[in-house]
This record gives sequence, structure tokens and C-alpha cells, in this order.
Amino acid sequence: MKCVKLMKSYIKTIYSQWNWSILNSLSDWVVEEAIRVQQIPAPTFDEKARADYLAQKFSDLNLTDISIDDVYNVYGRIAGKTSDSGILVLAHTDTVFPAETDLTVKREGNTVYGPGLGDNSMGVAGLLGLVKALQDNQYQPACDIWFVANSCEEGLGDLKGAKAAFAKLKDKIDAVINLEGLAYGHIYNAGIAVHRLHITATADGGHSWLHFGRPSAIHGIVQLGAKITALNVPTQPRTSFNIGMIDGGHAINAIGTKSSIWLDMRSVSPSALDTLRKKVYGLIEELQDDGLRFEVEVVGDRPAGSIPDTHVLVQGALLTLAEMGVKGALEIGSTDGNVPLSHGYPTVTIGITRGGNAHRLDEFIEVAPVKSGMKQLITLSLATAEYYTNNKS
Repeated sequence: MKCVKLMKSYIKTIYSQWNWSILNSLSDWVVEEAIRVQQIPAPTFDEKARADYLAQKFSDLNLTDISIDDVYNVYGRIAGKTSDSGILVLAHTDTVFPAETDLTVKREGNTVYGPGLGDNSMGVAGLLGLVKALQDNQYQPACDIWFVANSCEEGLGDLKGAKAAFAKLKDKIDAVINLEGLAYGHIYNAGIAVHRLHITATADGGHSWLHFGRPSAIHGIVQLGAKITALNVPTQPRTSFNIGMIDGGHAINAIGTKSSIWLDMRSVSPSALDTLRKKVYGLIEELQDDGLRFEVEVVGDRPAGSIPDTHVLVQGALLTLAEMGVKGALEIGSTDGNVPLSHGYPTVTIGITRGGNAHRLDEFIEVAPVKSGMKQLITLSLATAEYYTNNKS
């Protein structure tokens, strides 16, 4: 309780003393910057062009220690009054859309449409907006603030960017604030475990009439899929699975020689996820024989972690929203925040605005909440810097 009172005092001081007259122009800048970022294609594993742009923005905004690593993470720092503590603010740069996607933006009143605009160009723009606010106000935070625009959050990226960034900065930071563009009003303080498999069946094949009855890779993978879909998983702890893709075969009248499925498994409990994983491997063993062979490739392994609802960082995020008359909602999800949470680092994921249709071509953001989203981000970041500078455990 004492910790929360301290955090509340830092929040109220910053909230009352910060120059909020910049907020209108800053929020307009953030929206326009989100569109500029969104216009640069950045499929997972192909974020280089967006990384180059952001490295230049970091330079324009006078960050120090700017670099791009080999997975296209972009790093920068604002020096604090002390370097004995530090916080990390990060936002992922990649999108689910192929490079050739039409990225045309459409405005309708308070709404702006564009694929990838909310997830996560708005998060990246919010990160840049925080840098701009600090630099424009010549504000030196209590401790170092590291800014990372990271890659590989979506799809098969497996949080590769966040893992690399955390490995590089873990000895320099005490807490993490992760940004998801459309999550305003929500606070993620727990990350679910995710395990993803690419399961491939192979067989010798043959002609559908002449060799009827021979093992088929396609029949085998379909049978496996049916057995997986019949599995029972607990609702508490919540656990799920999904066969997201299936492929294989080369002719309608040929016995399949190769086929595969892509399986996503999730749980709030690592042990429940491990139980599900073992059941899937057991099903594979049941079906496998000399004529039907299976290979399993792990293509995703997102770690789980959480901090209590009562943690000072979670309460700080709730308090910043409460100062604006917003009741925050605590959430569990799978974000870049999973990485530091799994290592025991205090981490919250917060948002910049509201919107909808993420991962669809008609994705949209609302412009009006951006001011409040930036106000929350500025307040929470600076209060967190104060707290971890003055209250080292």
C-alpha cells in the first residue's frame, strides 16, 4: 500500500505540473506520424524499411545511443538524472499484411481507416510522441528511458524482436511499458503462454485408383486434425487451440505425399499448455507408422508471466486513467510484454487510442482518444521513472 501511495503522489505531481498545453498539437502530430509509419510496408521479418525510417526519426528527435540490430529493432535513449535506474518503452513495428497490400488511408470524421494503422502504427507513433513531448519541454526524466521500436511481434515472429531487445537492455532497466495502439483504457499485466507447431505428414503416395489403400499424407494430417479438434481443454485455467493453416497435395487423383497443419495452442497456465502439448504428441504417435511419417517443428514459443493486480506499476496505470475519469480494465493477452514478464520484470501494456477491425483491411482508429492516450503515457512513464529511481528494492 505504501508503494502505491508513493506512485500516486508522483502521478499527481506530474499530472499537475506538466505543460499540458502541448496536448492538442501533440495528438495531431501523433495521428499524422501514425499514418506516415503505416504507409511503409512492414510484414513480419521484413521491417527494415520501417526500421530505417524510425532510426532517422529517433535522430531527428535527438535521442542518443541510436542503433538498429540484426532483427531490425531500433534503439534510442533519453538520459535521465541518473543511469542507476531505467525504464523501457517499446512498440512493435511489424504488421500482418503482405508488402503488396494497398495501404490507402481513408478519413471519415473522427475515424481514420487503414490496414495496420491501429496495430501497431499508432503504438509506434505514441512512442515517438512521448519522445517529442519530453524533448519539446526540455524535460529530463528521473532515470534513463530507453525507447525500442521492435520487430517480429505478429504471426510467426515469436516475439523475436522483444526477446532480443530485452536481452540487450535487461541490466539497464527496472520496468517496462509496452504500447499497443488500440488498447486505450485497457491494461495488460499478464501474458498467456503460447506454443505453436508445424506438423508435417509424409507418405510414399501413388495413384488414387491403382494404389487405393496406401497411406496418404493428406488423410493422415486430416485424421490428426480431427483428433486434435476432439480434445477437451479446461476453461479454468483458460486453454485453447486452433489449426490456423493446412496445406499439401499436388493432384486430385494422387495419393498425398506431403501435407501439414499449423497449430496454435494457448493457456494462462504453462502447465495446462504443457499437458495439451503432450496430448498432441501422443496423437501423433498413435497415427505414425512405417507408411505414414510425421515431423514436428516448433515455430512459436511465447513465454508466460504476470504481475499481481495490486502491483505498483499496475496500480499506477489504473491511477493515470482514473485522473482522467476513465476506469481501466485489466487484461490478459499475448504481447511483447510476455518477454519481460516471464523474467519477473514489472511490465504493463497500455494503449494510445481506441479503434477496431485489427488485422483486417478496414482497420480503423478513433482520433479523439489520442489526447487522453498520450496524457496517460506521459504521466505513467515519468511517474514510473520517479518511482524506480527513488525506491530501488
